[in-house]
Amino acid sequence: MIHQIDTTDNIVAFRALAEVTKDDFVTAVAPAVEHLVKQTNEINFLLVLDTDIENFTAGAWLQDALLGLKNLGKWNRAAIVTDTDEIISFTNGFSYIVPGEFRGYKKVDFNKALNWVEGNIS
Repeated sequence: MIHQIDTTDNIVAFRALAEVTKDDFVTAVAPAVEHLVKQTNEINFLLVLDTDIENFTAGAWLQDALLGLKNLGKWNRAAIVTDTDEIISFTNGFSYIVPGEFRGYKKVDFNKALNWVEGNIS
């Protein structure tokens, strides 16, 4: 499941817990991202992984990919907060593939990640 985290108006932030499904993306993530794009014309996104990446269903991965492609030119900053080094490395490399900046952070650096996504630090 994915829960939205209350933040400033220029970002959307979520926490992933237990199993993450297609419905989580359809009912929580996509509407919040679409609302943000309408308000700011860009996406500043933060995701805290409090579950293993293996707990994302195939439907969740598909919805995630579709959301990313649908808004390809709108990505500004995206951070993934996890204690898995491989996910952090993968996230850091994403900036070389698609528009926008992507960074991985350790959970202990949650506030730094949030400030970066909000645009408060570079």
